[in-house]
Amino acid sequence: MPELHLTPTTGMILVFLVVVCGHRFRKAWKEQEDGWQRRAWIFGVPALLGLLALGFLPLEY
Repeated sequence: MPELHLTPTTGMILVFLVVVCGHRFRKAWKEQEDGWQRRAWIFGVPALLGLLALGFLPLEY
């Protein structure tokens, strides 16, 4: 099994996606319009997974 790692480019893209998803999660939670819980899950889960990947996968140069 190949070892999992992040390159600097994939790490940068992942940081961008985490920021965007986190912002959309916060916006859905703050406004609480119709269907906000579904949108919060849709944006919260990718943000969580991205943060876990950034925290636990090593960066390879």
